[in-house]
Amino acid sequence: MSDSGASRLRRQLESGGFEARLYVKQLSQQSDGDRDLQEHRQRVQALAEETAQNLKRNVYQNYRQFIETAREISYLESEMYQLSHLLTEQKSSLESIPLALLPAAAAGTAAAAEDTAGAGARDRRRGPAGFLPGPAGASREGAGEEGKQRTLTTLLEKVEGCRHLLEAGQYLVYNGDLVEYEADHMAQLQRVHGFLMNDCLLVATWLPQRRGMYRYNALYPLDGLAVVNVKDNPPMKDMFKLLMFPESRIFQAENAKIKREWLEVLEETKRALGEKRRREQEAAAAPRGPPQATPKAGNPFEEDDEEEPALPEVEEEKVDLSMEWIQELPEDLDVCIAQRDFEGAVDLLDKLNHYLEDKPSPPPVKELRAKVDERVRQLTEVLVFELSPDRSLRGGPKATRRAVSQLIRLGQCTKACELFLRNRAAAVHTAIRQLRIEGATLLYIHKLCHVFFTSLLETAKEFETDFAGTDSGCYSAFVVWARSAMGMFVDAFSKQVFDSKESLSTAAECVKVAKEHCQQLGDIGLDLTFIIHALLVRDIQGALHSYKEIIIEATKHRNSEEMWRRMNLMTPEALGKLKEEMRSCGVSNFEQYTGDDCWVNLSYTVVAFTKQTMGFLEEALKLYFPELHMVLLESLVEVILVAVQHVDYSLRCEQDPEKKAFIRQNASFLYETVLPVVEKRFEEGVGKPAKQLQDLRSTSRLIRVNPESTTSVV
Repeated sequence: MSDSGASRLRRQLESGGFEARLYVKQLSQQSDGDRDLQEHRQRVQALAEETAQNLKRNVYQNYRQFIETAREISYLESEMYQLSHLLTEQKSSLESIPLALLPAAAAGTAAAAEDTAGAGARDRRRGPAGFLPGPAGASREGAGEEGKQRTLTTLLEKVEGCRHLLEAGQYLVYNGDLVEYEADHMAQLQRVHGFLMNDCLLVATWLPQRRGMYRYNALYPLDGLAVVNVKDNPPMKDMFKLLMFPESRIFQAENAKIKREWLEVLEETKRALGEKRRREQEAAAAPRGPPQATPKAGNPFEEDDEEEPALPEVEEEKVDLSMEWIQELPEDLDVCIAQRDFEGAVDLLDKLNHYLEDKPSPPPVKELRAKVDERVRQLTEVLVFELSPDRSLRGGPKATRRAVSQLIRLGQCTKACELFLRNRAAAVHTAIRQLRIEGATLLYIHKLCHVFFTSLLETAKEFETDFAGTDSGCYSAFVVWARSAMGMFVDAFSKQVFDSKESLSTAAECVKVAKEHCQQLGDIGLDLTFIIHALLVRDIQGALHSYKEIIIEATKHRNSEEMWRRMNLMTPEALGKLKEEMRSCGVSNFEQYTGDDCWVNLSYTVVAFTKQTMGFLEEALKLYFPELHMVLLESLVEVILVAVQHVDYSLRCEQDPEKKAFIRQNASFLYETVLPVVEKRFEEGVGKPAKQLQDLRSTSRLIRVNPESTTSVV
């Protein structure tokens, strides 16, 4: 194909007003013949292949750009989360200021004079989340607790995996970004965010590429935490160390001011926590007064209640969801689905199900399950689309194995079976429609059987591979599908063989080919012979009936012209050919009916009837199966009766002694040679004798007809 022709064809197909029907019509009118159409078809096909290659190349080139764009979108999403977090923090701070200032004003000027200027400056720097509980600030703690807890809840919504670690009564004191360094070599490890609560320190790692802003890393009680200032040694500066036996961690603040705030607020919070614990211990150790003991001693009911051991509270078992792979599971599933890594997605789901198999379902687990179930739904939709008939059907049944196996692993065995069989039905239907009907009918039937039964065999083998070990209901569905597919095949088969009124011999050969292909399925344990018999029985009955009527009409026509004369074949070659034909029909003693030269001592009508009847029997036996037994037998009886009654009638009506003797000779040939051969061949083909044929031969001489009639009566 020349470049100019290709470009012209491409421009024509890409034009906005292109109409396929009009284009084909003009092309058919302008072409000189089949050669021009074939050449144009090759040009269109070459253009289609070139377009497919260009599309594939463009997809490959843009794939990396697509990945980069997705990464930038993830970065942008992270920044949006961070901005939302900052706005929420500022809003909470503004809401908490009035609640914190009102108790401070009511405390009086004396309490304010005792506070140092440095401590007051620190409180102002920390804002509303930095007010610490202390002996003199108990009222401030109670008044600002609601605002502090609200601030803590708002901030920790951005930390994945920490909700199940927090307890009632905790509130936020201070928080900020830090950078963690390796203790031995002072190498930067990661960015973290510290949340200082009234009794513990929570460390969360920063997630720049995740939907959440932070992920839980560690939680340290303040009781066992020591804070050490690290001397500045440029470029390593603004650092402090946290000691938690038996480990230690080094963090770097943004600047010296923030570092100083961290050190001060940690020390103050630890001191406030220690003071609170000391007061609780003193209150617990204080002795009870007599007025409290007297009523209890005089009340036997309360005494009995007190003596009863308290039932231990059943605490809900906690499930550890802080592992990195669990925190990243929803996002990893999204990535696997986007990259069409179906196996990886199902592997992650199996890993999660195995981990949660024998564990309870507290709210965090239910929340994780809800996120995962949404991904499972998306994954199922993608796999269902992969198996839809709208997708390309090339590649055979093996092309569906990937999607089917993953649906089975997801517990969607029934849906996988349904979609697999629907996909294969569409493939079989398409393959049958693409067959070109050209040449002899038998050639087309060979192609049809090869395409259909090969597809059926491949589908059965792939089904056995994919659904081995699954619910047996899938195999029932496959049998139903196979019957439906066989119905599709029989429709195409009957339309070409029986609806086109092919000869009985052609129909018999076509049915024989179909049976042979069907029997090959028995190698894999799939016997569909009974199905093809049930679907073809009506068409075969119609073919046998039509051919029987043809034989009867032809026999009656020859009977009407019967002159009861011997056959003269004129040449020895013709006589030899007739002898060979009669031997092929099973008549082995035909020699005794041949005379001198080329004469045959039989009527042309009887010889023609013998050949036609035996030919009908041979072709009918190729079509035979048990459901056709009575149809075939009754057709044979009707055909034979036409000849027998004609001979019997002629024998009774003929007056010429010489002709009468010749008729007796033909009757003897029918009764003693042809009918036994028919009985024997029928028994060989069917496997059992036919009583109707035996009765017909024994009673043929007793048939009575109207002597005044000049035609045979059936």
